[in-house]
Amino acid sequence: MINEKTALIIIDVQKAFEHPKWGKRNNPDAENNIGKLLSVWRRKGWQVIHVQHTSDHPDSLFYPANEGFQIKDEGKPLKEEPVFVKKANSAFIGTNLKDFLEDRSITTTVITGLTTPHCVSTTTRMSANYGFNTFLVSDATAAFGLRDQSGEYYDAETIHRLSLATLYDEFARILTTKQLLDKLA
Repeated sequence: MINEKTALIIIDVQKAFEHPKWGKRNNPDAENNIGKLLSVWRRKGWQVIHVQHTSDHPDSLFYPANEGFQIKDEGKPLKEEPVFVKKANSAFIGTNLKDFLEDRSITTTVITGLTTPHCVSTTTRMSANYGFNTFLVSDATAAFGLRDQSGEYYDAETIHRLSLATLYDEFARILTTKQLLDKLA
């Protein structure tokens, strides 16, 4: 059930993912869809949580002094919205996110952000493993193409869909932005 005990978690919507080193990305509307959800959560006064990836390495796009560390405008936190800074793929590792949710009696998470096979997937799995009723918004996340251990390339849409398939019904209920907003209407 999605209600006032539901937190919207926005993962790593950072300028680093605009860098050409990542290659082709699917779902260019992910940030716009995140913005739609963010507007609804704010209007309802429900919990919004931002997650920001960081690195200790000055040459990393995610190093705090580098522009890539900055959160994109579509996901900019308001002053009163918490930002959890992480170094691992999961927003639960190295942060007090679990305690924060439990302290506020949050029972459900709605997960969005970048990228589907990495931090979004890992956070989704941990959310479910910790017992939260977990939703993942399929068109409010995106992936980049990847190569496997033998050098075979998989395009971004394939990576995205397979990542969702590994989460579907075992770790999360997968919805589109429209499906989720229709549930809230």
